[in-house]
Amino acid sequence: MPVLLASDQAPTLPELLRAANTVGLDCEIVGATEPMPCIQGLGSLLSAGPAEISFLSNSKLQAQLTLCNAAAVIVTESVAAALPAGGRPRVRVICSQPYLMYALLAQWFDQHRIDQLATGVHPTAVVADSAQIDEHASIGPHCVIEAGARIARGSHLGPACVVGAGSVIGRDCLLHARVTLYHGVTVGDRAILHTGVVLGADGFGFAPDPRKERGAWAKIAQLGGVRLGDDVEVGANTTIDRGALEDTVIGNGVKLDNQIMIAHNVHIGDHTAMAACVGVAGSTRIGRRCTIGGASMIAGHLVLADDIQVSGGTAITSSISEAGHYTGVYPFADHRQWQRNAAVVSQLAQLRRRIRALEKPE
Repeated sequence: MPVLLASDQAPTLPELLRAANTVGLDCEIVGATEPMPCIQGLGSLLSAGPAEISFLSNSKLQAQLTLCNAAAVIVTESVAAALPAGGRPRVRVICSQPYLMYALLAQWFDQHRIDQLATGVHPTAVVADSAQIDEHASIGPHCVIEAGARIARGSHLGPACVVGAGSVIGRDCLLHARVTLYHGVTVGDRAILHTGVVLGADGFGFAPDPRKERGAWAKIAQLGGVRLGDDVEVGANTTIDRGALEDTVIGNGVKLDNQIMIAHNVHIGDHTAMAACVGVAGSTRIGRRCTIGGASMIAGHLVLADDIQVSGGTAITSSISEAGHYTGVYPFADHRQWQRNAAVVSQLAQLRRRIRALEKPE
């Protein structure tokens, strides 16, 4: 990959480690001599060039170190001890958590890119007179900012974003192209919203209306909003519906992958992460620090405790009160047959014990 910084912008290795907030990782630079190498970018073990830094977090790739041309490499103490003295890469950053250090360095390089974006409002943007946009925010081409919306310092909106009436975007947020916030949406600080994200669309609420004809529905207007905490990231084409009466709430540090559906009135606790294509039905509450595997489905009006792990493709149909790892996949079947089969499956362990007891010789 190409280097990320021009040579005259590149920090020395110690400067980079300080700037990327790696303090607290107990890192140590060994093998370096003056002048310290300047680092222009990040690369993999095989792609990094002599002006880049690389890392090893998977022991299966350790053999690639002998082929690495990076200016420096991040490794654990045990890996560094196994490398020959004077071998390459000569400069090694010894750290107990190389993958975390890589994440922090990647953040720093990406933030440097964001900081180079022009501030101000693009001439093609449409901004209501009552909207408030900090002078250090950036509004891209063809954005629409409606009445009463507020955008705080350091936030960047890519092309064709829409911020609905009364919606609020906190500090240092990054909205990629074509993000849509309906009215009454609040986004905390340092959020990242990827292309196609929709916050605040109507929840799926309808009441049967026999006055018209059999099977007709009356729409329930969705009067709540959506609230995102700080440090939330929402993947491409993910949708979070507004609440019916109260807000849909996404806690601090929540990470949502692409193409996730969060229904109205859902609450998701701090630092929970969901992989792609998860669906969460209305009014369910998910605790803190949960991980939900891809394509899992969570039924409505449930409560999931803190620290729950759900395997990919699992259907959660009842509340879970205890932390742990939960898995379950059933084949499609007629509903009544499925209920009978599920009842049998839940008794398999007990039946197995009874059969073993019957098979024991007297």
